[in-house]
Order: sequence, then structure tokens, then C-alpha cells
Amino acid sequence: AAVEACRSKLRMREVFRDAGLRAPWFRSLPLTPTPEPSLTGISFPCVVKPLSLSASQGVMRANNRTEFLAAASRLQRLLESAEIRAMRERNLNQMLVEGYIPGREVAVEGLLTDGVLRILAIFDKPDPLEGPYFEETIYVTPSRLPEATQIDIEKCAKDATRALGLTQGPIHAEFRINEDGVWPIEVAPRPIGGLCARALRFCSSEAQDEIGLEELLFRHALKRPGSDTLRETHASGVMMIPVPQSGILESVSGVEAARATHRITELMITARLQDYIAAWPEGSSYPGFLFAKGNSPEEVEHAIREAHKKLHFRITPRLPVEHPATHRLPAAN
Repeated sequence: AAVEACRSKLRMREVFRDAGLRAPWFRSLPLTPTPEPSLTGISFPCVVKPLSLSASQGVMRANNRTEFLAAASRLQRLLESAEIRAMRERNLNQMLVEGYIPGREVAVEGLLTDGVLRILAIFDKPDPLEGPYFEETIYVTPSRLPEATQIDIEKCAKDATRALGLTQGPIHAEFRINEDGVWPIEVAPRPIGGLCARALRFCSSEAQDEIGLEELLFRHALKRPGSDTLRETHASGVMMIPVPQSGILESVSGVEAARATHRITELMITARLQDYIAAWPEGSSYPGFLFAKGNSPEEVEHAIREAHKKLHFRITPRLPVEHPATHRLPAAN
């Protein structure tokens, strides 16, 4: 039941609300016919999102009726696309509409042992996620938020995992912080996605070198010593390199210059040349990842931004082609 609740954005909202956690107003509505906002109790600004999917795919902010109708239509096209239909996700004919939560956003990496949550890292997201789309970019740890706020985030994370019924293993969670307090956005019973785990290193008394998040999780799952180690003392961060525009990736330049940037520890271009990459909100994967370490979060963020300025992606438009099995065209932007 806990994992099922985590798979549905609607069910998760219901769980948080019923547990007394901060939650915006929300509605589950059919995509067809497009609902009229004035008849369904929708106020603005609001957020339109699918009931499933990850990486903020299909998530859009609407500030008025016109933007809401456009977002609902765009989400419908995405969920009817061959790429999404092939995933066999449930509730592709529904959307979740909820009140927009202003404020700063953080990500939390944690580890549950018999229902007790240990916070491994709190990542600041220095780029504001205010819409209209919510593509993530930079994560930096340790957090620069006041200690009292970090304590509130940890408490909210514990309350959210307890409400969901999660008791064992890794969690990756998102929270918003504003003058009203800490708001749980989502909790996933998994570690941080993509290659972002490389931004976390832990000091083990049993190993001469630091260990990565994956090894920490294996030790925890196998009940071996070393799963209680602490994160390294350096500040670290990762950029999920933004997708400039949808299209065919023709070339990437500036890679060596970006790698040579002071405090950059790694740059990985994961997108393949001649492949199609999609910008948000249709997109869900990044062309690559930038990693940095420093003495402070400020140094790390600066290094990542400087390295990113040196990268240039040449992307050309893609001609629409029918899917061979479904005979559907790709979702239009």
C-alpha cells in the first residue's frame, strides 16, 4: 500500500492531507472533455500534472483560464503519445490539478531502518522552480538554509514517510518552504535518480576511500557495517544539464573547457548524437550531468554555472514520424 501511494500523485496528496500535513487544494479531473475551471472549483495560480510519471514530466503552471486550458490540452497530447502509452502507466486519462505552492524547493535523500528515517543530505535547488515548467537543474549540499528550517524539513520528511507507511530503504523527497512552513511535494521509495547519486560520497571507517550512495545502500540492505557513515565534509553539487530545445542533438562543444573549470570533478554527456531530446514539459531526461566539489556551497554553485556557460548544444528540429506499432505521431510541443 505504501509503494502504491507513492506511485500515484493523487493518492499521495490524499495521504498527506489525511495525516494533517500541509497540502494544497487538489482535484482529480478527466482530460477529456477539458474541464471548465469555473465549474470545477479551480483557482489560480494552479499546477496541472499527470497522476504518475516522474522528473516533472508533464507538470505545468497555469495563472489563468487560458493557460489552464492550454496546459490541459498539452498534457493530453503528451499522455496520448506513443512514448507514454508504451510505458503502460495507469490513469493516463486523468490529471491532477492543485494549488501552486510558492517558495524555495529542496530535495532530501534519506534512509529508513525499521521506520526510523536518517537524513543523508538536504540539497538546495538554487534555481527558482516557479514555472511555467519545472525542469530541475542544480542540486547543492549541504543546505544553506537556517538550521531551524533544516530541522523542520527533517521533521516533515519523517512525518511524510510515516504517513505513507514506508519503513525500510532509501527515500528521495521534495519539499517547498515558505512563510507557512514546510510542504511535502513528493516522496519516492528510491534513491536519487539519474547519475545524481555521484554527488554524494560517504566516509567509511572500514574503507580507505570514500564510498558512494549505492554502496551505502547495499551495506544497509545486507545489514553490513558501514551503512551509518556520514557524508563527506566537502560541499558538493550536480547540475542536470537543461535541454535548450526539443530536437535532434547534432553536436556538443565546449566539453573540455567545461571539464577544466576549477572545482569541476566530472562532466558526463549521456545523450547520444543524432538522438531526439525533448525539452520540458514533454521531456524527462537530461543531455548530461556536471559535478563539482568545493569548500562551500557557494563555490560549488559558482563552478557549476561557469562550466555550464562553456557548453553549447546544437539541436535541429525533428520531422514527425509515425510510431511503427501504434501509428501515432510524437507529442507536439
